[in-house]
Amino acid sequence: MRAAALYSAAGSLLLTTLAAAPAGGASVVPDTAAVQGTAVAAARARAAGIDFGNCAEAQDMPGSLQCGTVSVPLDYADPGGRQIKLTVSRVRATHTDPHNSKRRVPRQGALVFNPGGPGGDGLYFPLVGLLPEWKRIGAAYDLVGYSPRGVGRSAPLSCQDPKHFFKAPSQSPTYPSESYKKERVAQAKAYARGCAKRAGGALRHYNSLNNARDLDVLRAALGEDRLTFMGASYGTYFGALYATLFPSHVRRMVFDSAVNPDPERVWYRNNLDQSAAFEGRWTDFREWIAKHDDVYGLGRTADSVQRSYERASAQLAAEPAGGKVGPAQLQGAFLTAGYFDDYWPHRAQALSEYLKGDPKQLIAQAAPVAGAAAEAENSNAVYTAVECNDAPWPTDFRVWDRDNTRLARVAPFETWDNVWMNLPCAYWPVPRQEPVDVRTGPGELPPTMILAAERDAAAPYEGALELHRRLSGSVLVTERDAGTHGIAGGPNRCVNGYLDAYLLEGRTPVRRAACAPHREPQPAR
Repeated sequence: MRAAALYSAAGSLLLTTLAAAPAGGASVVPDTAAVQGTAVAAARARAAGIDFGNCAEAQDMPGSLQCGTVSVPLDYADPGGRQIKLTVSRVRATHTDPHNSKRRVPRQGALVFNPGGPGGDGLYFPLVGLLPEWKRIGAAYDLVGYSPRGVGRSAPLSCQDPKHFFKAPSQSPTYPSESYKKERVAQAKAYARGCAKRAGGALRHYNSLNNARDLDVLRAALGEDRLTFMGASYGTYFGALYATLFPSHVRRMVFDSAVNPDPERVWYRNNLDQSAAFEGRWTDFREWIAKHDDVYGLGRTADSVQRSYERASAQLAAEPAGGKVGPAQLQGAFLTAGYFDDYWPHRAQALSEYLKGDPKQLIAQAAPVAGAAAEAENSNAVYTAVECNDAPWPTDFRVWDRDNTRLARVAPFETWDNVWMNLPCAYWPVPRQEPVDVRTGPGELPPTMILAAERDAAAPYEGALELHRRLSGSVLVTERDAGTHGIAGGPNRCVNGYLDAYLLEGRTPVRRAACAPHREPQPAR
């Protein structure tokens, strides 16, 4: 009886999934076996549910955080084959209005979150409900996070021994020599071989389409007929795939700092766009430092701050700080400031103190942490596998060399480091997919919300505009003249007002809305 009921439910879900495919036939060419496999896996997950309990390795976390697992097929074309377990976390809706403790707030379901990456771990997301900006949402929703396939405790992927992952101190030439390029090509080939050796035949199943399918299985395991989802950064991309593949399964979706879903830009050209955008954000940061020259003494113009930065890089090349921080570690620390402007005061202070003879802050902020090597290696492995599997990449290094040499003339800050990050994809040992044409027609999808900062470097603003064009009925909320990567639940009350109205009441602007930028960070004096 149980098996019969399960497969009857699977058949019903399969019909729903097929009926959910966008009209017109041009948007998606479904893999019939994977579509059927997703329906079977979702029915199985709904029947099993998730047995939430204490979270392993989270003894210091608040007691309201619970963890469990959900099983998904490694290969959706073979739903009865090898299964992997995704670790899921939850904090139940509090039902308490933060502005009126006597008012009971009705539960609206589960809000599932993904932080991006690929390779980001959302397991501790539910704890944001403790923050004031999230309390209204946490009152109405069970906040749900999870470790995507390959990440953390969810069938972790690895491409090399974590003991060898951090190479510090190391160089980061803005204009690499031919010999350096050959060295990095050899490293990229070895890394790709390591991924294949460690993962074996499973490697090809770490991709964005499977991340979207996993999301539907998670929805079913949570007992939700329709999904409420928030994806940040890369999470917007497979969230958009989900919206395309399963539009009738969507309740509400928030795309925070949207990646450009244009198949022609996934992923090689998106990375070129990102490198170009980081140059603008690096300029923003230097101009901010120059404005506070009375605090930092690094120069009164962006150009003079650049010279201070280059002087520090040259000194670190000659003598690494603490034996751990070379030019590459300096660049990595300042790259994170391109993502989040609340890092600006700390990074500027560290650079200032280093050039005055005190390297302690720079070492604290830029040196690799040995205890984080395994987590960093795992995240990098998942990032590489997903991006390499998702789409075709140039397989001739001369193409990379030509495009990035040209780009580095105008955008030197991140360009070559971005190349080395992604170069294993040129030598990837697994067949690449053709990206899905993300697109929905009128009436196929409930209203969705896209949040974007105008000067976001990690996910350039054109990506939000492109996603807005492709998802019919979507609304776009822009934080003007700001560049923080990920703006939901942050310091901008205007953005949060639109977010709350959408998630709590289903209200959206007509089509677009704009918010003034949040306040600039203030230097620590």
